Amino acid sequence: MTPLSAISPIDGRYRSKTKKLAAFFSEEALIKYRIKVEVEYFIALYEQGLPQLKDVDTVNFKKLRELYENFTALDAQAVKEIEKITNHDVKAVEYFLKEEFEKLGMETSKEFIHFGLTSQDINNTAIPLSLKDAFEEVYLPELKTIIEKLDELASEWKDIPLLARTHGQPASPTRLGKELKVFVERLNQQLELLLQVPHAAKFGGATGNYNAHQVAYPEIDWKAFGTDFVENKLGLHHSYPTTQIEHYDHSAALFDGFKRINNILMDLDRDIWTYISMDYFKQKIKKGEIGSSAMPHKVNPIDFENSEGNLGIANAVYEHLAAKLPVSRLQRDLTDSTVLRNIGVPFGHTLIAFKSTLKGLNKLLLNESKLDIDLENNWAVVAEAIQTILRREGFKNPYEALKGLTRTNSVITKESMSEFIDSLEVNEDIKTELRRITPQNYTGI
Repeated sequence: MTPLSAISPIDGRYRSKTKKLAAFFSEEALIKYRIKVEVEYFIALYEQGLPQLKDVDTVNFKKLRELYENFTALDAQAVKEIEKITNHDVKAVEYFLKEEFEKLGMETSKEFIHFGLTSQDINNTAIPLSLKDAFEEVYLPELKTIIEKLDELASEWKDIPLLARTHGQPASPTRLGKELKVFVERLNQQLELLLQVPHAAKFGGATGNYNAHQVAYPEIDWKAFGTDFVENKLGLHHSYPTTQIEHYDHSAALFDGFKRINNILMDLDRDIWTYISMDYFKQKIKKGEIGSSAMPHKVNPIDFENSEGNLGIANAVYEHLAAKLPVSRLQRDLTDSTVLRNIGVPFGHTLIAFKSTLKGLNKLLLNESKLDIDLENNWAVVAEAIQTILRREGFKNPYEALKGLTRTNSVITKESMSEFIDSLEVNEDIKTELRRITPQNYTGI
């Protein structure tokens, strides 16, 4: 397959933006993570002191770990060849490892690969582990880069007055930097919540009760073993008790958290898109690029549009994952299996969106004169300030007085506002105070 023959744009058109995710969510990656869990489980059984494993040569542990540390596409293909016969993906991994054990002269201990486990003990540790690694190694750095860029722009433009718009209409002025800071804080707060959600895994045998473990070695505390293995060996949270499968409630919380962060970025994309359409921002022009096949002058805000579209697709999948995965018939059904294979899909679209938003932010050029023109053309927005000071001074019906002036179809200018202030029956000091208020300086704290 090439990018030109791929069905999904994640592996096609946008392959250069998403290729880092292949290390976590591809079929090859899933096999590698399964092998890691199986290998580490075998070593943990040895460390538990099973008498049948007392003669295992620990020198081989390094070689066993190299099976996943140095995992290759050829190794993955070898597992897939076995799967053609087994028609069972996890069993194929077990048989692959048995062959490797034989090569290392460990034939007598190979039956302790996958000892007492069901396939979900492997899937429900391998997949959360891959998700955790992708989150920490790819997702977090990309998101933090966007937050840092927004914070940088918020600082750079902290003193730039901006005509606010509520309901699309001119409203009390604000500052451009502050408006971007809103998104910084929203993203940081949701990220803080997201970091509190554990990456959870199930590990407990066929129906979650360590039945096979317990009947073979009743003297061992298998619950303690499972918790130690999942939390200290794999670095995940051990869900217990469970059925045959992880209940996915924590995973659902993660997907909901990803969705909320995407919603914030979608809100940002739309705001910046609107500011560009209002000519508040120009965009850096790259030589050779074309904005329209028919209109040579156009420089379209395509980065923010691309981001918005991909965030929408990602959220649709995240929503299904969060709603579907926690629901399973009795001790399990198979619907979670095929759904779990799609975790990389919303990650891919999210990563495309992150990169597009960041690219768009890096192309912005502030058109400060346009911001000032809009402020100057909207002197009506200082009416709130004037009527508030008049309230302070005990002026009769100040709101109504300003409403009569401003709620018309005529344009309020600096001159007409000045004439209104002159007509007020207040002392000259108050009039001087009112005249100092402009759309450019009435920006609050």
